[in-house]
Amino acid sequence: MFFLRPALAAFCVCALPAVAIAQSEVAASEGLQIELNTVQDVENACRLTFVVENQTGTAIDEASFETVIFDASGSVVRLSLFNFRDLPTERPRVRQFDLPGMACSSVGKALINGTNTCKVAGADSSICEDGLKLQSRTDVELIG
Repeated sequence: MFFLRPALAAFCVCALPAVAIAQSEVAASEGLQIELNTVQDVENACRLTFVVENQTGTAIDEASFETVIFDASGSVVRLSLFNFRDLPTERPRVRQFDLPGMACSSVGKALINGTNTCKVAGADSSICEDGLKLQSRTDVELIG
């Protein structure tokens, strides 16, 4: 038995980093993730396409965000409400928003300025902003 205890202690010490890594990976994937996936010129507008993943564990009935669009020089050019509608858990959703009268080359960045509406089970909730994670696959930066 004397030899088992040091071996068990060594196992526990070696296993701790693996447990911490697994927990941090779970925490990194939780929350509401909004990705600016593409920007595309269409007719007389710039279309922003977002991929949203609700990994909060709670279905969101309605979500809209106040969004500020900056031009390439950093000036504010538009303030809009982007309605992402319902966001079920563990199911990605694609949402598109057009910026009329703008070419995508003139869009510098988009700022999620705050949550306008966030409803869960018919009531206001802070879940939309508590674990909000933003990223962009485009040259247009998405910040919040």
